Amino acid sequence: MATMPTAQREHPLYTIEDYLTLERAAEERHEYLDGCIYAMAGESPDHGRICMNLSGSLSAQLRGTSCEAFSKDTKVRCGPTPRLGGSHEGLYAYPDLVVVCGPLQFHDQVQDVVLNPTVIIEVLSPSTEAFDRGQKFLRYRTWLPTLTDYVLVAQDQPLVEHAHREEEGTWSLRTLQGLDDRLSVPRIGWTVSLTDVYDRVVFPHETNA
Repeated sequence: MATMPTAQREHPLYTIEDYLTLERAAEERHEYLDGCIYAMAGESPDHGRICMNLSGSLSAQLRGTSCEAFSKDTKVRCGPTPRLGGSHEGLYAYPDLVVVCGPLQFHDQVQDVVLNPTVIIEVLSPSTEAFDRGQKFLRYRTWLPTLTDYVLVAQDQPLVEHAHREEEGTWSLRTLQGLDDRLSVPRIGWTVSLTDVYDRVVFPHETNA
C-alpha cells in the first residue's frame, strides 16, 4: 500500500530505469507512477491478518496446479513497454497478492517485475482505497491483458468486491457482504468463505457493542 497523493520528495521526474535502479538497492518498498516514486505505507494488524488468511487459502488450493500465488513483495508492471533511452509512462505496483497461471513473464533479466498476472488482490486502506478503485484498476484492465480477476477486500467490514473480465472483454462486478458469503474465482479454481478471509479480525461495530 503506497501513500499516493504526495510524492516521496521534490525531484525531477524519474525514468523507469532510475526507479528500478533505486528500488533494487532500497531497503523499503516504493511504487512508481508516471515518473514519480511513492513510499509504501506501513500496514495495520488487520491488513496483515487478512493478507495472511488469503495467502494461506490460495497456497493450499493452488498446490499442484499451473497457478501460483505471490506475496506483496512482487512488483507488477502496468503500462506500455518502456522506450529505449528513458520512459516515464507506467505504473509499477506491489499488489497485496498476485496469482500467475503458467510460466512467469518478466520485465527484464533481473526477474523481479512480473508482466502476466492472472488475479490481483488488494486489501483496502483509507490512504489507498480511492486509487485502488479508480486509476489503478483502470490501468490494470487497460494494460494487463492476462488479468482476469481483480479483488478488493475491505478491512473494516466483511465486504469483498470481485471484478471479472468476461470473454468479450467487458468487466462484471460482484459484491460479497457478510461472513456467510463466499468468494469464488473459477479461473484459478479458488473458493474461500469470508469467515476464513476475516479470521481473527474484529470489526469496529463489534468493538463498540
